[in-house]
Amino acid sequence: MRALSVILSVLSVLCAGVARGGDEHEALPRAVVAARGDVNVGVIGRRIAAAKDGDVVRIGAGVYREHVVIDKRIALIGEPGAIIDGGGSGDIVEIRSEGVTLRGFTVRNTGIDLDKENAGVRVLAPRCVIEDNRLEGILFGIDLREASGSVVRGNRIGGKDLDIARRGDGLRLWRSDGALIENNVIHDGRDAILWYSKGITVRGNVGVRCRYGLHLMYSDEVVIEGNDLSENSVGLYIMYSRVVQVRGNRLIRNRGPSGYGLGLKEADQYAIESNLIAGNRVGVYFDGSPFSTVKPGVVRGNTMACNDIGLTLLPSVRGNEISENNFIDNIEQVSVGGRGELKGNQFWKGERGNYWTDYVGYDENGDGVGDFVHESQTLFENMMDREPKLRLLLFSPAQQAIEFIGRALPAVRPEAKFVDEVPLMRPVEFPARLVEGGSSIGWLVLAGVVLVALGGGLVLMAQCDCPSGFRTGGSA
Repeated sequence: MRALSVILSVLSVLCAGVARGGDEHEALPRAVVAARGDVNVGVIGRRIAAAKDGDVVRIGAGVYREHVVIDKRIALIGEPGAIIDGGGSGDIVEIRSEGVTLRGFTVRNTGIDLDKENAGVRVLAPRCVIEDNRLEGILFGIDLREASGSVVRGNRIGGKDLDIARRGDGLRLWRSDGALIENNVIHDGRDAILWYSKGITVRGNVGVRCRYGLHLMYSDEVVIEGNDLSENSVGLYIMYSRVVQVRGNRLIRNRGPSGYGLGLKEADQYAIESNLIAGNRVGVYFDGSPFSTVKPGVVRGNTMACNDIGLTLLPSVRGNEISENNFIDNIEQVSVGGRGELKGNQFWKGERGNYWTDYVGYDENGDGVGDFVHESQTLFENMMDREPKLRLLLFSPAQQAIEFIGRALPAVRPEAKFVDEVPLMRPVEFPARLVEGGSSIGWLVLAGVVLVALGGGLVLMAQCDCPSGFRTGGSA
């Protein structure tokens, strides 16, 4: 009886199509597609079957309830209003031929099978272009597998309304060297992840309300620039990867269980430059990075503002050059993640250190560098690094009492966690483009830089969305 019911449903749809004069935008009922799992059954499938390599196939506005496989080198272009609906089952678009372009579609309603990794768009061939599409209600978004030289540009990718542990990755690359990931918006998914992929450029993307805004695993020679990663559990995590450049990004309000703006685990030969890292639980987290002594890890020109902790380094971390950064009113500027001393990292380069809002020295000769070193010898911070549960006492009378004891009794004062030999008296210049989009933290930092630069030393006192205000100034 079930088979007869399906046959009758199909016949009724075909007859209805003839009666409408061939309007086939509603190709098959959603229940039929889900039951049969057919691909290329409907308008788009027949257009692909009739096409030849090199053809441009344009699809008009309408809802196409199909599962599509593209196995020819064609450009499949959706006119405004063209929607491919997977009916809540399986993958929706699978690309098996190299050189395919998929542009202009809304792709929606994959299945929810994590084991089968149901995807909105899966690319299984090199040199494909996926651009200007909108993915809605998908488990996995755009999934590139051995798709070297492909371009993923201008797409908007939104996950299903599921618990974060049940979501799929909004974007995933597997062994897809030389790909370009540009100007996409990925929201409410799990991760955007690069696996075993070399020579990737990730530029101008937005990642919001995901687990990891961007996640690298065993991916070398990657450029990450101009991205906005906010309100995730972790903004950017670089793991087991070499030769990575991170520059000009905004890593803001990433406050999940880890809460790192940027995490580095056994990464090597990296440069972290000119980023805005603000409002996170931890601005930058270092674990075993740099992994070798081939080249120091470079952390330069960044603004770390209003984080709970500016930098966290595990005691075993060695070989970082941290210079010309702005450390602006982080509750704890630098912490040691565990028991042990922080050695082998240099907080200056040449005659240039960092700007610290808690520096209490002065600059008698006016050369822009403090006359005394900046060092952290705070008893409560030292205790808190060893016992993180003590953070519960921040801003309490107990903290004040401990700090008083540390100042009054030198015998209990801890060794300095770090020393900046040449601290800067004014902030390093802050790139204005990093506040585009309305970040309140970024605008306050920029306002301070501009006012001090124009006013010849004027200090702006402002409040940002963290427990205390901060001072900013002009470039040194």
